[in-house]
Amino acid sequence: MKPIRKAILPVAGLGTRVLPAAKTTPKNMLNVFDRPIVAHVVAEARAAGIEHMIFIIGRGQSAIEDYFDHNVELETQLEAKGRTAILDDVRADLARPGEMSFVRQMQPLGLGHAVWCARDLIGDEPFAVILPDMLMAAEPGALHQAVSAYGQVGGNIIVVEPVHHSETHRYGIVDLEPAEGRRARMKGMVEKPPQGTAPSNLIVSGRYILQPEIFDILGAHETGAGGEIQLTDAMVKLMATQDFHALEYEGVTYDCGDKIGLLRANIAFALSHPELGGAARDAIAGLLGPG
Repeated sequence: MKPIRKAILPVAGLGTRVLPAAKTTPKNMLNVFDRPIVAHVVAEARAAGIEHMIFIIGRGQSAIEDYFDHNVELETQLEAKGRTAILDDVRADLARPGEMSFVRQMQPLGLGHAVWCARDLIGDEPFAVILPDMLMAAEPGALHQAVSAYGQVGGNIIVVEPVHHSETHRYGIVDLEPAEGRRARMKGMVEKPPQGTAPSNLIVSGRYILQPEIFDILGAHETGAGGEIQLTDAMVKLMATQDFHALEYEGVTYDCGDKIGLLRANIAFALSHPELGGAARDAIAGLLGPG
């Protein structure tokens, strides 16, 4: 099996659920405690062994590219003032040589189209897809868990997580054969099934490992729900000829494309910070007051 070296990060969304915060700031540049959402996701990708990250961006999102570049004036001032700890923290997120590419998605034609835009950079090898607004707190990281599962069974891996049965009509749901631990072979996927008809309570989450043959399917530009090119539709077609496994990862997902989800992520990441977690807990307790 070829290793998973590359990842596609579709970041071109408008962030309508977090407006007006995302009006002038790309939603993936909104902070989760001490750094932007996208920086947390890049750290997850690096920990999973990803060597090349391909960002699919839209108009007005140059701030994402700038974040991972040097800010000479800022770094010079921090160095002159002896703020070495802060300087090291800033430089830790910088792109390594050849590590990042940025591809412009000229029209918002769906997640499948965003993935297809990276086809020439991916080439003929398996790759990961990371939905950055789905921030997944886990140790090891969600993508690392997916890569480990890929190393065991190959093929295509879809990271999933459970929801209450009353919520299944809101998500894409996987249909599975009997599980082998946290991993199970997939029989199909159903997008937002009518309440009470879902084949499981496991929803498609924000991490995938896919084989390059999916680009041939996406290249047909067939539209699905919402008149967009849907990645889910392409995966269902690929499932007819290739193995797909669902992996129920161990961790917690925060939907940072939603205002309350973003709030939850900020609180959780603040509380788990190795240096500032205690101070964060005290601050939250102070706001809540007695009882």
